[in-house]
Amino acid sequence: MRVGVVVTFLRMDRAPTDPAPALPDGFTVRKLPVCSVAQYRALYNMVGGPWLWWLRRLMPDRDLAQHLSRVAISIYVAEYRGEVVGFYELDAGQWPSMNLSYFGLMPQAIGHGFGQAFLRHAVDAAWAMKARAVTVNTCTADHPRALPNYKRVGFREVRAVEEMWDIPRKLGLKKPAHMSS
Repeated sequence: MRVGVVVTFLRMDRAPTDPAPALPDGFTVRKLPVCSVAQYRALYNMVGGPWLWWLRRLMPDRDLAQHLSRVAISIYVAEYRGEVVGFYELDAGQWPSMNLSYFGLMPQAIGHGFGQAFLRHAVDAAWAMKARAVTVNTCTADHPRALPNYKRVGFREVRAVEEMWDIPRKLGLKKPAHMSS
């Protein structure tokens, strides 16, 4: 499946100074001390499936295990009333910059008011590690509110690039509905 997207690169050079929104009652976020390949794939596929997250699906298990074992990688899981509803991945591999490599909620958790507080948690976690900058990118295949939400928490747009993706059909992914028009 060939898909044209616009990838937007964003950056934050200072930690937010406004108070973070409180996580909703029953919503918790925890850093995983270890994330197995199976656990990561489940998170990645559930969160990213509707938005054409495909690159890590093609990564061999051995390579993904090596990636997850790097000290620079941190995986955080969001739970609502004991059920996993999202995750984010921070990558300090380009230190002193911190990259928010992946961030998202599972489809059933979208639209319940979790997103802003969860995103701010990710941003605050990155700054708590003494980063000098935090980066993230999103694209037009992501949830339509992704870019506005990143800007709302303080990211600024650095550049946007048009790309053509060749997504293997064997992955069974479908183009998001908002891209069909």
